[in-house]
Amino acid sequence: MSEVRVVARRPAGVRVVVERALPMLYAEGADLSTDRPAFVRAGSGATWFRGRLAVVQDDTAFIALVDPATGMAHAVPLPVSDGVRQFGESRGNKARKADLESVLTLPDGRLVAFGSGSTAARERLLVWSESDPPRWVAAPALYAMLRAETRFSGSEINVEGATVFGASLRLFNRGNGAPRDGMAPRDATMDLPLEAFLALLDEGFAGELHPGPTTPYDLGCIDGVPFGFTDGVAWPNRGRVAFSAAAEASPDTFHDGACAGAAFGWIDATGEAFLTPVTLADGSPFNGKIEGLAFDEGDPTRVWAVVDADDEAAPSVLCALRLDGI
Repeated sequence: MSEVRVVARRPAGVRVVVERALPMLYAEGADLSTDRPAFVRAGSGATWFRGRLAVVQDDTAFIALVDPATGMAHAVPLPVSDGVRQFGESRGNKARKADLESVLTLPDGRLVAFGSGSTAARERLLVWSESDPPRWVAAPALYAMLRAETRFSGSEINVEGATVFGASLRLFNRGNGAPRDGMAPRDATMDLPLEAFLALLDEGFAGELHPGPTTPYDLGCIDGVPFGFTDGVAWPNRGRVAFSAAAEASPDTFHDGACAGAAFGWIDATGEAFLTPVTLADGSPFNGKIEGLAFDEGDPTRVWAVVDADDEAAPSVLCALRLDGI
C-alpha cells in the first residue's frame, strides 16, 4: 500500500509575481588570495542577519551579506584548510563542497546553515554569531538519523530548508533523488524539538537527536516535472510556514537539471499545503530555480528570493516577489 501524502492545493485568486531581479555582486570584486569570485555564484538560502540578507551558497565557502536595495554584497570567507573556496565540475572538486542549502537565524541571534547531507562531505553545519567567527560543526549523527527515517528522506536525503516554527526546528527534504532500494524520492518535513537541537549544537552533536513528527507531501508538477521543496521559512505573524519549490529535471541529488518552473507555497497549522506557480509580470511562468526565501521586514506582501542558475560563470539573482491575494 502506498503511503498517504499531503497533496498541495492550488489556491484560487493567488498570484506570486517577480517584481524585480538584481544580480548579486561582491562590492570588493574578485580576490585570488581568498579564492573569491566577483559575484555570488550559487545562492541557496537566505536569512536576515546583521541588518542584511545573509545568503549561503552550495558551491563556494563564503556567506554573502547582501543589500537587497542594490544586490551588492560583502563576502565573508568561511574556514577552509587549503585556501580553496570554489567548487565545481570545472575544477574537478564538486564532491568536496559542503553544499550549504538552507540557513536560518536562531532565536538567540546565531546564524546556522545546513549542508544537504547528500554525501558524507555535506553532513556539516555552519554556525556564526555576533561575537564569534563562522565555524563548522560536524553532524554525521544528525544526518544518519534523518537518513534512517525514510518517511522523511525517501531514497536520497537532500535537506533544502530549515526554519524555527514555535518550539520546533522544521526541516524540509527535497524529493529530487534517484529511486533506490525500492524507495522513491520524497518531499517531506520533520519537526525536531528546538531545545534539544540547541543543546546538541552547543555540545558539538555528541549526543542523539530522535526523529520528530514527519509529513510527506505531494507538491504536484509542471510540464511533467515534479516540484520539490527548495526552502522553508516561518511566515511572520501568520501561524504558518512558507516554502519555495522548484521543478528541476535532475537525475539525482548530485547532478543539476533544467528548471521547468518555480512555485511559492505555505503549510498551515493543520499541515494542509497550498502552492502557486511564480510568474513574471505578464503572467508567463518564471523558470528560475528559487532556492531561498526571506520575508521583507517592512512589507508583508514582499518576499526576497535567491535564484541559482547552476552556472559557475553567472551571478545568482535576488528577486523581489509580490504576494497578491494571500
